[in-house]
Amino acid sequence: MALLIGIGSVVAWRGYTGAAPEQERVTTARVNQARVAQASERLVEKTKGLEESQQQSIDQLQVVQDQLQVMTKLLASQQVETRKLSEQVGSISGTLDALRQSFASVPPVAEPVPAARTRARHSRARVTVVRARPKAVVQRTRGKSRG
Repeated sequence: MALLIGIGSVVAWRGYTGAAPEQERVTTARVNQARVAQASERLVEKTKGLEESQQQSIDQLQVVQDQLQVMTKLLASQQVETRKLSEQVGSISGTLDALRQSFASVPPVAEPVPAARTRARHSRARVTVVRARPKAVVQRTRGKSRG
């Protein structure tokens, strides 16, 4: 009898709700499948976006690596050029020192008269050279001021 009461209550419950548990399960399964499909589509879209972003990063990294390679080559060539210039400066310094030493070993020469004229021009004085005897006599006279 308990069995008949149980079967009767199930039939009454189905009649009251108007749906069978199998139909609810199928509907729930379909809703879940739709949700899973939407989630999968979003996941695929995000994955594609990540792939594109990763490829852009790889491309940018390649550009930076190429630029770094060029800069490294330029730096190496500049270092070679700097060494060459340093050697040339050293050579010129040695030559200049030798030239200074050779001038230092030469005895000084007496100043000629034209040098006195040059100094006189800078002081704005007139110079008159009078040759009376073996020595030259230099006389200075003041010139008119320019104003």
